[in-house]
Amino acid sequence: MSEEVKETMEDFAQELEASYKEFDERRNPYQEQEGPDAEKWAELVQQMQDKTVSKVKVKEAVKGGLVTYIDEIQGFIPASQISTKYVEKLEDMVGQYLEVVPITVVPENKKLVLSGRVVMQEKEKAEREAKMATVEVGSVVEGVVDSLKDYGAFVNLEGGLSGLIHVSQISTQRIKHPGVVLKEGQKVTVKIIGLKDGKISLSMKALAEEAPVEKEETFNYRESGQATTGLGSLLKGLKL
Repeated sequence: MSEEVKETMEDFAQELEASYKEFDERRNPYQEQEGPDAEKWAELVQQMQDKTVSKVKVKEAVKGGLVTYIDEIQGFIPASQISTKYVEKLEDMVGQYLEVVPITVVPENKKLVLSGRVVMQEKEKAEREAKMATVEVGSVVEGVVDSLKDYGAFVNLEGGLSGLIHVSQISTQRIKHPGVVLKEGQKVTVKIIGLKDGKISLSMKALAEEAPVEKEETFNYRESGQATTGLGSLLKGLKL
């Protein structure tokens, strides 16, 4: 049996050298293509993952959106991603500053898509959560009817919050549609009867049911006082 020949790294030296050379030849054109921007694109990828907010200045309005730059890298903000509100004239945005986050980063295609809408949505969510933390079940508040649906009425409350009066909570009487009692733009006094999943449940019925109890107590008190006074006068008259 012949002696087994052991392979060493020296035997692969030429093969390894050829492989590294081929890798370098493939890598160098890419490096030249990316140039000094390679690190910037890597940073943008990280910003997308971390949802990092950047403040940018709008340079140009083009068809379908806006053009801006982050660290000299050109980015595109689609019209639908500018804001949570509709922007009618894109030209009016030129020169303005926007807070944005990267939502698409493709270094090899030099593609950078940004969103201001995402930033605004997060801010609005945080503000709403802060306001919701101050809402208490059982409190009585004022509001304005915003819209009527078959199932109830949406009411705008102070502080930018809104709530729903279910059709069953509008009146002490059974109604088929909120429009029987309410109309859009009408001011109402409502009681907060529930908070769940960021939604506020309101009631007019609860206040209507509570109101007669208070009136009855006041009436009985007064009626009792008047009756006593009347009886005294009658007895006094009989003695005369």
